[in-house]
Amino acid sequence: MSNELLQKVIQTSDIGTAPDGGGLLNNEQSNRFIDYMFNETTLGSQVRTVRMNANEVEIDKIHIGRRLVRKATEGVDTGENQEVTFSKVSLTTVKLRLDWELTTESLEDNIEGEALEDHIARLMSAQAANDIEDIAINGDTASSDPALKSFDGWRKRLIGAAGTYGGGAVVQDNAGQPLSRATFNKALKGMDRKYMQSRRNLRFLVDSALIQDWLFHVQQTSADFVTPETLAERGLASGVRTEGAAGGTYGAPFGVPLVEVPLFESYDSNAASSGSQNGSDVWLVDPKNLLWGVKREIVVYREFKPKKDAIEYTVFTRVGTAVENGEAAVVVKNVAYAL
Repeated sequence: MSNELLQKVIQTSDIGTAPDGGGLLNNEQSNRFIDYMFNETTLGSQVRTVRMNANEVEIDKIHIGRRLVRKATEGVDTGENQEVTFSKVSLTTVKLRLDWELTTESLEDNIEGEALEDHIARLMSAQAANDIEDIAINGDTASSDPALKSFDGWRKRLIGAAGTYGGGAVVQDNAGQPLSRATFNKALKGMDRKYMQSRRNLRFLVDSALIQDWLFHVQQTSADFVTPETLAERGLASGVRTEGAAGGTYGAPFGVPLVEVPLFESYDSNAASSGSQNGSDVWLVDPKNLLWGVKREIVVYREFKPKKDAIEYTVFTRVGTAVENGEAAVVVKNVAYAL
């Protein structure tokens, strides 16, 4: 989204005219803000986004997942009515806030003058979008981080608490080995075959450092760089193209697009032979299986504090995540960064 769009969403002069210095954005402003947030993030434009009017919604699921066809016998009623399983996914939002302030001196002394206030508002909103995506991916209510403890993100819902969130993802251990074709092969073979019928919708989600290792691996053979023909054989025929504001798509190992997600967290991969080294995960998942909910009501306050000679901003929104079907995903853990 452009800066012009965000300026229409959070226009400081408009907020300042409210009797209390702020309040609810109207429906159009709220929708623009949510559009901006989703488009500014790597996964926002790929996962299933839900605009909510309540703090909690129930999303219906229909499940079959087994053979229903039976042999028919001429002249004999061998029919057996099958039941369809209905269930629900609960998507609950948590209130988040963003605060910042500008002193009168900063507005007076800066070359942008009063325009600085709108500029900072745009920067802060972009940062809020990135921070919310970080929580959506890595959130963990047991974390000591003041942001990540807001709610459980997709990673924890997939692999950390199958008993809490229902069927969890298939988890494979890469044993501290670097990212390679074997890693992708392990993920694909771990996926239940009934979900492989939607192979065209699957994506490998990988962090930036592992992506760099992969590119280094496939683009170099000994001291000589491979030819374009060899790159095509390795699934990089399409080259590198960006997807949205950040991240990118880097070929398609075994026909499944490889997508960079910069906000995947790294951790000690505990490599067996070389000691601990940082690493991350590889997710094999249909991004539409990941739910990201935002409540439409967004509140923005702007207040001048005379004793501080500063303008304070406060933005409130409600956000939550869920996984529609945890079993339709594979997470390969302990994928080490190449030394």
